[in-house]
Amino acid sequence: MTVESEIHRHIERYLQSVDGADADLAATIWSPTPDSTFIHPRGHERGWDEIARNFYGRTMGESFTKRTLKIVGDVTVRVFGTAAVAEFDWEFNAIRRDTAAPLRSSGRETQVYVERPGQGWRLVHVHYSGPPTTAAGRGF
Repeated sequence: MTVESEIHRHIERYLQSVDGADADLAATIWSPTPDSTFIHPRGHERGWDEIARNFYGRTMGESFTKRTLKIVGDVTVRVFGTAAVAEFDWEFNAIRRDTAAPLRSSGRETQVYVERPGQGWRLVHVHYSGPPTTAAGRGF
């Protein structure tokens, strides 16, 4: 199996972990260490414990009753020795727990993986943001 195909498989499990707000599934792809980080619009999680508690538990689990994260377009994976970077665009559809109203958002994501001895490729960093702002004078 190539590194690229392994990263693609991890991304598929990542999507499933978000859809299910499933930190246990996420733990199979994330590096469960204090140096893992996740930057998202609601926060900056530092360490696996914060990622599991705040992103999977609070943001995904407590905020929505249903979640669907899907990739739009292609995933690009670049390998740099024992590190790899994946980039993709996504669409997120959910039902808000507090109002039962639908939510739709889209954006871009970068994931960083490292090859850990005895563990294989593990996700160590995610950074996501909204779609690009291209109007004149915007996005600066």
